[in-house]
Amino acid sequence: MTTDGRVVRGRTTRDGLVAVARTLFGEHGYDATSIGAVLAAAGVARGALYHHFPSKEALFDAVLEREMARIAEVVGAAARTAGDPVASMRAGCGAWLEVVLDPEVQRIVLRDPPAVLGWARWRELDERYLVRGLQASVRMLAARGRVDPDQADVLAHMVLGAASEAALLVAGAADPEAAMATGRAAIDTLLTRLFEPEPR
Repeated sequence: MTTDGRVVRGRTTRDGLVAVARTLFGEHGYDATSIGAVLAAAGVARGALYHHFPSKEALFDAVLEREMARIAEVVGAAARTAGDPVASMRAGCGAWLEVVLDPEVQRIVLRDPPAVLGWARWRELDERYLVRGLQASVRMLAARGRVDPDQADVLAHMVLGAASEAALLVAGAADPEAAMATGRAAIDTLLTRLFEPEPR
């Protein structure tokens, strides 16, 4: 029972640190958020933080991964509202662009990761949380004869790349709402032209 209690307390402490860090990283960005600020906001000792995270970078990595998992749930829920695979990709990409209208999401998911964690880790999390749904949709199209099966996974990555670029443009736009509308229209054009319509 003692061991179980320690495990539960440890998980609670870790979850609390990630939640507090998410707020601070979202509001101020990685560089402007100190370990001291996280400790003060979480109300824990420095040793407790370093027990779970060896560095601020590791803490940010945990925040990013949790945020990516949350976004994947939002995107997946939107994608599942559509029956056709192309409509599913359109809905999912649209949800992704809506999520990145939030400046805190922009900081955590788009702006800080390449500098803090590097391109490879950023891409790894994209692959883990966002590309799988696209792969499923494109493979479904391939099974229906609408795309070459050998190209299915590459096409899924291309769609994610286009959506990610649109998200970066939204994040950097003077008018994010207008940029999102343009981005959604552009992705719609891409999907319409990339995938052949259902044979009649």
